Amino acid sequence: MNIETLIAGFQPISLAEMDAVRLMQRTDTKYLFARSLIAEVIEGIAGEYRVLEVNGVRCNRYRTLYLDTPERSFYIQHQNGKRNRSKVRFRKYVDSDLCFLEVKRKTNKDETIKQRIVVDDFREELSKEQQEFVLNHAGVHEHLLPRLWNSFKRITFVNNERKERLTIDFDLEFSFGDQRLELHDVVIAELKQERMDRLSPFAEAAKKLKIRPTRLSKYCVGSAMLNKHLKANNFKPKIRTIKKLSNDLVA
Repeated sequence: MNIETLIAGFQPISLAEMDAVRLMQRTDTKYLFARSLIAEVIEGIAGEYRVLEVNGVRCNRYRTLYLDTPERSFYIQHQNGKRNRSKVRFRKYVDSDLCFLEVKRKTNKDETIKQRIVVDDFREELSKEQQEFVLNHAGVHEHLLPRLWNSFKRITFVNNERKERLTIDFDLEFSFGDQRLELHDVVIAELKQERMDRLSPFAEAAKKLKIRPTRLSKYCVGSAMLNKHLKANNFKPKIRTIKKLSNDLVA
């Protein structure tokens, strides 16, 4: 059964309705699992969530360009285990034709804070306004460079009873220059809550399937897998797991 069929029975929610659960300051919990489990995961949360629908589409396409300093400061912060860290990216919601410049910060309290501004499209050189936005929210003065492209499809679920969102990402691809990585057998789920709550319907469904919470950065793992010279000790366990899950790994 394909993914569109699996989610066809969920009630829809619109982008406008999603404003009530934007959760720009939140606690995130990520899960990494094989695509072969996605049917059981979705069946396990049936009746508990609505699904975001944009122009009749429920599996929405995303495209991301990550930026970093010449020294890859954002990557190094994460590799070195720094609690207060940032990422800067352009993200395009392909099906709704919306593009944002985003600063995503992780605090030492393990909270995620996201700030963003609307932009026309991806830019490899930030405008003055965009540079000021990054300075204000990430505290970065340095010139930022494009470092990694990423695309995926996402299903966004919104809990019927509580302020909680769940995203399920699949068909992941990473690229930069002539390098390309496809991870079509891997699924990344992310539970977004005001505060940690393990009684979430998804958390309970994942536990039954022995899918455990993990820490994972698409930017860092994608960069490490495409650039073998980057120091990646902190990411090696995740990379091993991804390779184990990836029957069709093409790099």
